[in-house]
Amino acid sequence: MSRPFRPIPLVAMLISLLASSGAMTQDAASSPASAVNPLIGSSNGGNTFPGALLPFGMLQWSPENTRGKHNRTAAPGGYLYSAPRIRGFSLTHLSGTGCAGASGDVPFMPITTAIPISPSADDKDSYYASDFRHTDEHAAAGYYQVQLANGADVQLSAAMHSGMASFGFPAGKPANLLIRASDSEVGSSAADIRIDPASRTVTGAVTSGNFCGYLAKADQRSYYTLYFVAEFDQPFIRTGSWQDARVHPGGSSARGGTSYAAKGFPPLGKGSGAWVGFAPGSTVQARVGISYVSLANARANLQAEIPAATTLAQVRQRAHDAWNTALGRIAVDGGTPDQRSTFYTALYHVMMHPNVYSDVNGEYRGFDQQTHRIDGTQRAQYANFSGWDIYRSHLQLVTWLQPQIGSDIAQSFFHQAQQNHGEWDRWTHNSGGTHVMSGDPAVPALADIVAFGGHGFDLRGAYDSLLKAATVPTANDLSDDGCNVECVGQRPSLDQWLSLHYIAAKSHAWGGAGETLEQASADFALSELARRVGDGDNQRRFLTRAGYWRNLFNPHATPQGGYIQNRNADGSWPAFTPDTEDGFVEGSASIYLWMVPFDVHGLFDTLGGRDKASARLDVFFRHQDGSWALTNAGPLHAELNNEPSVATPWLYDYAGQPWKTQETVRAVVNTLWKNTPDGIPGNDDLGEMSSWYVWAALGLYPEIPGRAELLLGSPLFPHAVVHGSGGEVSIDAPAASSSTPYVQALSVDGRAHEHPWLSPDLVEHGGQLRFSLGTIPNTQWGHDDAGAPPSFPPPHD
Repeated sequence: MSRPFRPIPLVAMLISLLASSGAMTQDAASSPASAVNPLIGSSNGGNTFPGALLPFGMLQWSPENTRGKHNRTAAPGGYLYSAPRIRGFSLTHLSGTGCAGASGDVPFMPITTAIPISPSADDKDSYYASDFRHTDEHAAAGYYQVQLANGADVQLSAAMHSGMASFGFPAGKPANLLIRASDSEVGSSAADIRIDPASRTVTGAVTSGNFCGYLAKADQRSYYTLYFVAEFDQPFIRTGSWQDARVHPGGSSARGGTSYAAKGFPPLGKGSGAWVGFAPGSTVQARVGISYVSLANARANLQAEIPAATTLAQVRQRAHDAWNTALGRIAVDGGTPDQRSTFYTALYHVMMHPNVYSDVNGEYRGFDQQTHRIDGTQRAQYANFSGWDIYRSHLQLVTWLQPQIGSDIAQSFFHQAQQNHGEWDRWTHNSGGTHVMSGDPAVPALADIVAFGGHGFDLRGAYDSLLKAATVPTANDLSDDGCNVECVGQRPSLDQWLSLHYIAAKSHAWGGAGETLEQASADFALSELARRVGDGDNQRRFLTRAGYWRNLFNPHATPQGGYIQNRNADGSWPAFTPDTEDGFVEGSASIYLWMVPFDVHGLFDTLGGRDKASARLDVFFRHQDGSWALTNAGPLHAELNNEPSVATPWLYDYAGQPWKTQETVRAVVNTLWKNTPDGIPGNDDLGEMSSWYVWAALGLYPEIPGRAELLLGSPLFPHAVVHGSGGEVSIDAPAASSSTPYVQALSVDGRAHEHPWLSPDLVEHGGQLRFSLGTIPNTQWGHDDAGAPPSFPPPHD
């Protein structure tokens, strides 16, 4: 039975949860939060943003850059390091996404000119945007500051549902603040704004969505409304508003969205907003609350978190403390300053998403666009779930470190499905499903959370819902809407899966072969959930279905060996080459060959045994001259800047050559990840790629979806302590450095350990690992086939 919800300040709740489970306190000079460099990943396609937010915070106040086109953001995260111009500071952002961006709602922009033309008519961002220099910019965990070339100084900090800004204006120039109500990153369908000079308040709302909408009509729609209230400490000496090309000096309200036009991009010249003016030379403090439910809730969120007497320094310190507590769940000692910054920034990026979506009173907007209230043991509703990405290693890390949050995320996903006619969308944004990517990642996501200690949600109800989705085709499963990138079905072409036991080359999915591998992983994870709830018959049933990947392995695909490839519905094989991307998602057949993480021994057997599999891995990771081919080396090689490849370096552990896992993972860590703006090799995808780095630096990896076995690489730091869900894990490697990747010996709880993997006991109960590392491979450690990590083949009848 659900108990009544009692509001709990979320920042205090998060800090309490983390502190009560043993997070270490460190002085500011050496604290994890002080090591964070939010500019990492803001170049080279990382698509991160440097602004202010709390761990999993609803509000992310960060700059919007421009490259001279008003209806395009410079990068999907809103910020591009090489774009030297800012057009506003928006209240919401997503980190590391692809497509054309998302959120970026309600940009605030201080300007030092009059407003003679409509900001919506500033097509090239030539009039109201401002240049800036990186030497005049400072980003830290929970804080962002920049001195603009127009003379304005901006400081931003954040609470869970609210934020605080300081806008410093130069003397002798107009001091105006634009509030672009309609200008979400990919546009809006509606917006309104109102100014109340008597209370020094601006309020409004924007209705948006349209994530990846330019790719298919299925997502050219709105599915959330953000409400905001901004309270200022200085009087307004002037006001004004605009709608489209019309400017209204003295105006106090406006309404109108940009629309998405025919191709899913907001058209130039459309939109609305308002401005408020202050005395020249003023330093203006603004406190802003947001809500996805109502303006009243936005006010309540602001009052609960940043009441009128609060200073920016206080908000900044609380944000720093919250980050220090969250990041302190893993304490690392040693390493270089750059290694510490790269590590803690990766962990910081992991903790940016998913995001708290419920207000301080427990209310949230559901997928049915109705207002709901959390109850029972759930402490917050979460949103923003990039399932195809984060099921691989992100949710495991989040839940291991913060099991209550992992449990709440699981319950949130279940609520979304309940409010969405029982369908679990694979990529959710605020209160809408976008269907982006492939497979049914909700299943491994839920199984990951359970395996790593997230038990505080309705597992039985979620399992029953996922079981139905895996066995009863829906109209969306049989629809081409949104395809390829946004196929609307949870289980695209489920009818083929049930009858053919694979997804054919022609289907309602984004690629038959890739979809087959994703659904096989989903069915394996569903068998694990069945085991958890005591459903033995379905555990066996779905483990059998997980073996359907074998139906797409063509042993005669090439003269050099077999591959997983597309297959026609009549059983015939179409023409094939290993570099083809036909049938696959963001990767080639050479990349997807290895994506059977739950049955690696079975895969190796189909390849002719572990020696032949290892030889093919060697070719996958290296050029003919022996140099590394880790990314951008062509379709026959690894792409360790994207999810389909990230698990492959760990496969040598199955092949009796764990020293190759150790050297390959360390090569990636040493060369592709850096304490620089280009320090993430590709889209960070809401923290998934950063989670890979955190695991790699610890020398551990959760290879098998829905299970807590950990494969072993080697630690980067001499000492680390993980405050996990089941107990403390200490990792000692006195000789650890960037040049000592090779394990010479390992002890677990004081006993010699010869296997390149650890059982779930470490996650469930904690333990002590002690590595002896060196510069030369110990080819005997972990070589014994009997000590290889487990695989889970189909059961024998």
